[in-house]
Amino acid sequence: MNIRPDLRFEYQLRAQGFRHIAGLDEAGRGAWAGPVVAGAVILPADRFDLARTLTGVDDSKRLTPAEREALLPQILEHALATGVGFASHAEIDTLGIVPATRLAMRRALDALSVPPDALLTDALDLSEAGLPCLSLIRGDQRSVSIAAASILAKVVRDQFMDDLDDRFPHYGFREHKGYGTALHRSALRQFGPCTVHRRSFAPLHTLSSQRGAESS
Repeated sequence: MNIRPDLRFEYQLRAQGFRHIAGLDEAGRGAWAGPVVAGAVILPADRFDLARTLTGVDDSKRLTPAEREALLPQILEHALATGVGFASHAEIDTLGIVPATRLAMRRALDALSVPPDALLTDALDLSEAGLPCLSLIRGDQRSVSIAAASILAKVVRDQFMDDLDDRFPHYGFREHKGYGTALHRSALRQFGPCTVHRRSFAPLHTLSSQRGAESS
């Protein structure tokens, strides 16, 4: 059974007195190239028709690109506030992927036009933001706010990777968005990493070593 996200956690926090609850999620955490992108979405949780209005909003990984593109304008129309934050490939290499993801999330929160007073996140604790934070396992499949943030982050990051494909056409970023597909592996073996690859990731070390051995 495919359980859909709902607003139970938003209503729980609202019952505790919180009004502006930001759902947070990221895209690109496991990719080999490009940034990690975080989305933050505050929904008007006092609207009892909200779940019906945002029918179809789900974990971005369970949606097609066309479905995500169609849902994002609805999210932007009905949200009280949205924000996007980036952490670059260089910051990922310097800080590590988890701290860089938290950095992107803090930047997404800073981009919100309405200050949140509580957070809902997908598994990653963000109590460092100084706000009450409810971290949910598979949160993007359980909370509409987190699911909406996952769609925002995914669409923005996909567009960013499409732009990188124009700059680095040999790698197929438009197709695989920087993830470790066979096409991406093949391009790395042939051309080596470019300036937007995450050099600290183990697959980059392995492929670079293999490429060096083959050329020696």
